[in-house]
Amino acid sequence: MKNVGDRSKKRKQPWPTKDAMEQIYKKKLWGGNQFDFYSGSGSHNPKFVDPYIDAISFFLKSFENPISICDLGCGDFNIGQELVRYSKKYIAVDIVADLIERNKKMFQESNLEFQCLDISVDELPSADCALVRQVLQHLSNAEVQCIVEKLSDFKYVVLTEHIPEGDFIANTEIQSGQGIRLKKQSGINLLAAPFNFKVKREKQLLSVTASEYKGIIVTTLYETI
Repeated sequence: MKNVGDRSKKRKQPWPTKDAMEQIYKKKLWGGNQFDFYSGSGSHNPKFVDPYIDAISFFLKSFENPISICDLGCGDFNIGQELVRYSKKYIAVDIVADLIERNKKMFQESNLEFQCLDISVDELPSADCALVRQVLQHLSNAEVQCIVEKLSDFKYVVLTEHIPEGDFIANTEIQSGQGIRLKKQSGINLLAAPFNFKVKREKQLLSVTASEYKGIIVTTLYETI
């Protein structure tokens, strides 16, 4: 894994993301009234979940020796729990403290650790690979930029984003926690301005049509420089 740079552990937080995510879970804005915490259909609908688990499992099993994973925005861990077995160490991160405490009680493995962090503000755990599944789509460009600056510390980044089908203008600004760019016919492209994420290689691992929500959900593997 790469060495983490000498960044300050805290930056001033100008974004409402933590409060927004806490409200989403508290008011069940992503559904799942029968659950204590529910990370939405993207984390539970087999149409989206099963192909993702298959694709990521295949990638992780391709290594002769298991690698360490940092799951940035692990949510209710319905997906992450299926991937822990393929990792040397699995660190699951989320911004909602009560959710992390719940996950610690529900999911216990010798190679699994949960941390409550704001990934745009806090220093990230060290690992070989970062999984960032449908997280950046909810965040402002300034917040995404702060995260992108840290992603090069991982050798591999697996990014999943809900984007429009066909051509679109990438990285249109939104307010953190107020829906996603799809409503503006936009989506995240880390390689485009203003992020300009520098990578050695990129490979699309998965694309699933989300007809009931419009657009497609695309998973891309980046090998960093």
